[in-house]
Amino acid sequence: MGFTLLFLFSLFSAGETIALSKPLETKDAKADEVTGTYTLILYGGRHGNDIETVAILDKEGDKYTFEPNAPVFDYRIITGLSGKEALDKAQKFVSFHGSFWHARLSKILDSEGNTIGYELRPRYFPTTFGTTNVLDVDYFIRDNKVVVYIKLKPEIERMLFGGDGKDKN
Repeated sequence: MGFTLLFLFSLFSAGETIALSKPLETKDAKADEVTGTYTLILYGGRHGNDIETVAILDKEGDKYTFEPNAPVFDYRIITGLSGKEALDKAQKFVSFHGSFWHARLSKILDSEGNTIGYELRPRYFPTTFGTTNVLDVDYFIRDNKVVVYIKLKPEIERMLFGGDGKDKN
């Protein structure tokens, strides 16, 4: 309950108009689908044990730009990459952790079903965190910007940082 309220508050704060919109859909993709030129957004990788890591390939030349809802020091941007270059850099970026198992490539679809970008997300050995997918990643369109919300799943956050998720007041 607390996380939901915090999430909704963060959406309403700073004049966000996306609070009641539906997140964009993602679907499995294959590497040979990634053609054209991309801006690569590398989120996370802040330290050697950072599992809150994902790579986003923003298709250049369309009407959308991707923007993580995070401080600028939490991500890096590389522009003008071919699909192959972007995927190679993304793969290297998401695979550094010792528990990395494989990466999952997904296409990000706008409300009409058009592919507007790709996400490369690490999957970890299930024996390390109890699941292969440790992230919640949501995409919302606001004024031709795709705002990206990235967060550890609550159960992973509790496992890593302790606590039962309840306020002790």
